[in-house]
Amino acid sequence: MGFGLSGWAILTIGAAVAGWIDAVIGGGGLVLIPLIMAVAPQLAPAAALATNKVAAVSGTASAAITLVKKVRPPKGELIRMGLIALLCSGLGATAAALMDKDVMRPVIIVLMVAVGLFVAFRPDFGSGEGNGIRGGWRTWAGLAAVAAIAFYDGIFGPGTGMFLIMAFTAIFSQNFLTSAAMSKVVNTCTNVGALVVFIVGGHVVWGLALVLAAANIIGAQLGARTVLGGGAKLIRYALLTLVVVMSVYLAWQQWG
Repeated sequence: MGFGLSGWAILTIGAAVAGWIDAVIGGGGLVLIPLIMAVAPQLAPAAALATNKVAAVSGTASAAITLVKKVRPPKGELIRMGLIALLCSGLGATAAALMDKDVMRPVIIVLMVAVGLFVAFRPDFGSGEGNGIRGGWRTWAGLAAVAAIAFYDGIFGPGTGMFLIMAFTAIFSQNFLTSAAMSKVVNTCTNVGALVVFIVGGHVVWGLALVLAAANIIGAQLGARTVLGGGAKLIRYALLTLVVVMSVYLAWQQWG
C-alpha cells in the first residue's frame, strides 16, 4: 500500500483505538472506516468496509473470549444465539438493498435517544447480580431479540452492540457486564456473515487487513480488561456516550 510510514502508523493506532471502543461498548467502525478512507483514498468503499470488517471481527472475537472466560454466561444459550445471529444477519444483508436507509436513520435515532433516557433515569438498570434469570418465556424472548437485532445488523448496523446489551439486560434481569459478554459473542457472529460476503466478493485488502486486525486485537484486549475492571458502572457511562455520539453521527448523515 502506498501511503507511507505515517499512514501505517495512523491506521495501526486507529485500529487499536477502534478495538478498545468495540470491546467496551461498540462503534469502533466510526473511528477506523473514516481513517482507512482518508489515508487510503485509492481504495473502493467496499474494500475499505471489508478491510475494516476483518479487523472488527478479529477484535470483537478476541474480546468475547476474554469476557466469556471471566463472566461465564450460559454457553449452551450462547451457541443457540450465535447460530441464529449468523442466519438472521445473513438474511438482513440479503434484504439490505430493499430498505431505504434515509427512512431507517430517523427511527434508529429515536430508539437510541429512548434507550439513553431510559438508562439515565433508571440508575438501578443493569446493576443486578450474576447471570440473572433463565428459562420459560425469557429463553424465547432472548432468541427472538437476537434474531431481530441480527437482522437489523445485516440491513443497517449502527448501535447493534448497544441494542443487544439492553435486550439481554432487560430480558434476563442481569447486569450490564454479563450482557456485554453475551453481546460480544453474538455481535461476532453477526459480523462473520458480512465478512464472508466481502471475502467471496474479493473486496478484502489482506495485507492491510491483517495488520489492522492485529492492532485491533490488542486494543480489544485492553478494552475487555477495562470493562472487567470498571464493571456495570463503566458500561452504563459508555452506553450513554455511545447514544449521544451515534445519534449525532446518524443525524449528520441524514440531514447534514
